[in-house]
Amino acid sequence: MNYFISYSQNHEDVLLWRALGHVKNGFYIDVGANDPVEHSVTKAFYDAGWSGISIEPLPSFHPAFEAQRPRDVNLAIAAGATEGELTLYDVPAVRGWASPEASVAEMHRAEGHEVAEITVPVRTLAAVCEEYVRGEIHFLKIDVEGFEGEVLRGMDFKRWRPWVLVIEATLPNSRETNHASWEHMVLGQGYRYAWFDGLNRYYVADEHAELLAQLDIQPNVFDGYVSHHLDKAWANEHALDAALGQAGEHARELTAVIEQVEAREQALHGHLERVGAQAQGLLDQLDKANVRLDQANARVDEANNRADHALLRVDEALHRAEYATGRAKEEAQRAGNAEAQNAVLTHELEQVHARAAQLTEWAKGMEAHIIAIQASTSWRVTRPLRGVGRVLHGLRRPHLLKRVVKRLTQVELLRRLIIPVLLRFPMLGRPVASQLAAIKQTFPDPLPPEVAPVPDELRRYPASVRTVLTDLQRVRNLHTGS
Repeated sequence: MNYFISYSQNHEDVLLWRALGHVKNGFYIDVGANDPVEHSVTKAFYDAGWSGISIEPLPSFHPAFEAQRPRDVNLAIAAGATEGELTLYDVPAVRGWASPEASVAEMHRAEGHEVAEITVPVRTLAAVCEEYVRGEIHFLKIDVEGFEGEVLRGMDFKRWRPWVLVIEATLPNSRETNHASWEHMVLGQGYRYAWFDGLNRYYVADEHAELLAQLDIQPNVFDGYVSHHLDKAWANEHALDAALGQAGEHARELTAVIEQVEAREQALHGHLERVGAQAQGLLDQLDKANVRLDQANARVDEANNRADHALLRVDEALHRAEYATGRAKEEAQRAGNAEAQNAVLTHELEQVHARAAQLTEWAKGMEAHIIAIQASTSWRVTRPLRGVGRVLHGLRRPHLLKRVVKRLTQVELLRRLIIPVLLRFPMLGRPVASQLAAIKQTFPDPLPPEVAPVPDELRRYPASVRTVLTDLQRVRNLHTGS
């Protein structure tokens, strides 16, 4: 459905479109244009192919017109009765309240608003039209916050005849009208009053009186319009519906994708379970392999230990073999030495046997001689004398008492008589044995380790005889191998 989009504050563009919508590529002049879109009376006409002159004195608003209205003549000036400069009083907090009137600025200050003063250039509408207008002016809109009279004084309505005039007719931000101060300048120039919309007064040139019928009633439903805010809301709603539709389509696609993902997820879950089972089986096998490996390592360690023990035993065997070899060498050497010594001992034994035979012969001769002497009469006759001589001779010899005691203790009959008595009376036997030992100077008991004891059966023999008997015994032991 086609409808007219209204951008103006009080639907001024709706009334103007009702009267002038049939004109193609028309021309307008907007004095106090303020903004190229918001509350713009000319935006709908520009979108319909029109063009014109936009006059806005605030420098900060000019770049927006340059960007959005390339077909228009965009002037950053103020329109007035004469050329020059003027002080513009702007209210930064409220867009569209800038005014050249000092009284208006004081009113804004009284209401608590901050007011900024700006110096801007001023040109007359007649001069602007002279420079830029080349044909019909279909409408002139003036909204300058109480400065409308000055703008009208600078216009030449005899030369330039806008078809319709739209002039703000109330004090700024008020319902109080102020048209009485300037309306005579319009009506006296061949214009007829057409309509007051509560904010603006509409006038039609005498030569276009047919347009009066189009401007005698307020905008209504039959004008088929909507505000650009509603249109924007509808556009946003349509965009939102489209976005929702796309979102729904995306949601359906996403649902399908999610279903596919869920199916894949289920398949993947099953696959993961199978993989997990296989992995668990592999882990179990790995554990078993590790156990077997540990066992094998243990067996290897045990084999290494056994090998180490075997090597130790081999080393020990080698040491024993070396030791045995050394012992064998020593034994062989000893055997050689023993053979040599055996030969020496055999020679000595032969000499000992020869000496023993000589001694035996000598002993037999001596025994026969002694027996003969003892059997002689002279021996028996001289026995008392020999006894006295031995006593006298013994008394002259040292250690007589020791020899006497030794001799007495060697008498077997005397020992048989005395020893039982000493054994029966131990208290008497110990001191007697001590005295006898002191007298005889017997060796201490036990003997020192380096002194070999003399057997009892050899004590009655002289030392020389005992030496011969010892040599004989050693030779005998060598022959027997003991």
